[in-house]
Amino acid sequence: MTRQITKDTILCMSLASRPGNFGTRFHNFLYEALDLDYLYKAFTTDNLAAAIAGVRALRVRGCAISMPFKEDVIALVDEMMPSAAQIQSVNTIVNDNGYLKAYNTDYLAIETLLKDYQVSNQLTFALQGSGGMAKAVAGALHHLGFRQGVIVARNEQAGRKLAQLYDYQWAASADDCAADLLVNATPLGMTGADAQVLAFSEARVDSAQVIFDVVASPSKTPLIELAKQRNKTIITGSEVFALQAVEQFALYTGVRPELNLFEQAARYARAAQ
Repeated sequence: MTRQITKDTILCMSLASRPGNFGTRFHNFLYEALDLDYLYKAFTTDNLAAAIAGVRALRVRGCAISMPFKEDVIALVDEMMPSAAQIQSVNTIVNDNGYLKAYNTDYLAIETLLKDYQVSNQLTFALQGSGGMAKAVAGALHHLGFRQGVIVARNEQAGRKLAQLYDYQWAASADDCAADLLVNATPLGMTGADAQVLAFSEARVDSAQVIFDVVASPSKTPLIELAKQRNKTIITGSEVFALQAVEQFALYTGVRPELNLFEQAARYARAAQ
């Protein structure tokens, strides 16, 4: 029997410049499987302040925040929880009766994946990006003991600031940044205008051991496809998205799905990409 949407149905949502279907399918799959009276919908906006005001006023229970809003939203919430305050980047808002708490579940997901794939902290790395997702990656790398790395960012001010925070180096281009671990935390390769762009050159990929692309849609970006051809260790953005989404799910609903159900939801979500 199809679940009925009523006046009591609790709404959760996401805000992104390029909304995808992964989160919508993931959360709604779990709502149905666990018989929870929730509904999840993806949105975009050109007025972030108005959108967050709507989240507050309409009592939207949870709101996932994606690129490029992860830093701009900070001024619009009531409280930064430690996971977001530490890296000054937000990917999750929980609405408690009009009081907005901000979290960052990307950080936890990235740290978990680096551990699961047994990526040695002795590897050198090049992290491309200086926005909210790059902050989560840099924070996780530093916490795990990675000490030799370069933040690659065309925005020199933002790139240097992030690099200095963790005592890493900064570079404007990845062309001269040979590293064992390459991490893309930019929209390069994402569905849309940058879909065919390779985040790192073939030469850089050939010289690396591990390729980590945090772009979740599509699950196989040009960078991931190239890394697969070169038989590199690969960590994908869809893996990040699934792990951080289950943390969001628990924050929104108070329910943590069992591993088997989580894996079913992740497979269902990926099937539409």
